[in-house]
Amino acid sequence: MKLRITMLLVCSIFIFMVCIDSSDAYDLPPVNLGLTSFLDGGPPAGPGLYFSQYFQYWTSSKFKNKDGNNILPFFADEDLDVWISASQFIYQSDQKIFLDGKWGMNLIIPIVYANLDYAVNSKLFGFPEDNSGGIGDILIGPFVQWDPVMGKNGPVFMHRIELQMLLPTGKYENDKEINPGSNFFSFNPYWAATLFITPKWTTSIRFHYLWNAKNNDPNRQYGNADDTQSGQAMHANFTMAYQVLQNLRLGINGYYLKQITSNEIEGHEVSNGGGREKVLGIGPGALYHVSKDDHLFFNLYFESDAENRPEGARFNLRWVHHF
Repeated sequence: MKLRITMLLVCSIFIFMVCIDSSDAYDLPPVNLGLTSFLDGGPPAGPGLYFSQYFQYWTSSKFKNKDGNNILPFFADEDLDVWISASQFIYQSDQKIFLDGKWGMNLIIPIVYANLDYAVNSKLFGFPEDNSGGIGDILIGPFVQWDPVMGKNGPVFMHRIELQMLLPTGKYENDKEINPGSNFFSFNPYWAATLFITPKWTTSIRFHYLWNAKNNDPNRQYGNADDTQSGQAMHANFTMAYQVLQNLRLGINGYYLKQITSNEIEGHEVSNGGGREKVLGIGPGALYHVSKDDHLFFNLYFESDAENRPEGARFNLRWVHHF
């Protein structure tokens, strides 16, 4: 009887290790998925110094593979909870530098805490593990903001371009799969715009491109590899809102991420899907204008269509203050 139990345990571990290979790795760095939403094309109160505080909670109980199926066996019963606190400092100048656009600088310092639980002993089965909490990858980016295009009833269109960079400052350990930091540099520029369909109806969109440098201390899932490189990706945030009250807008918000090139191990593409990640998140949201200098954003997202990454739900709270 003991021999039979032992054999079943060995087989279970073997089956799991066969199913979980580098093609199912979750390699992309943390990026802006739903952190920004309504009226994203411009600062709410014109030039000056801004401070924003973000609080985001992300929960997932489904780790997906390249086919959108659960990557872990049913008895794992995984439960991932991630809390993110990000402090943002923005300076928007009133000085024109490029095609009448005005320069600015953006700095975001994140703190990340992750907790990953299972119904069984994760170490026994070699399941992914979290690296608890710590500082994440600091984000910095110069940008150019254009003044709103005005119509007879107010603004019609406003937009911005930012050359955003993710610095490898976050906490990282190569024997953990869920880390606050990515351990590599990323270039993540974007274009954000808001269109006033009517004075009360608005729609906003933000398009990001993501390029990642090499990780010279790869995760343990890659064995003894000297380096890895996450593939390139595109991701976007999109919203539509209606001003129901003088100081309140309600609407829908969403995001979409799709990796467009395969991950690489020591310069060679990962086979069997390339570890390409994908996810869609959609849900309700609100923007409350406390005053002309203080604004509160509420966003809820329900994820679907995930591949090679966890799938769950996100709640986002953001406060913006203009000095």
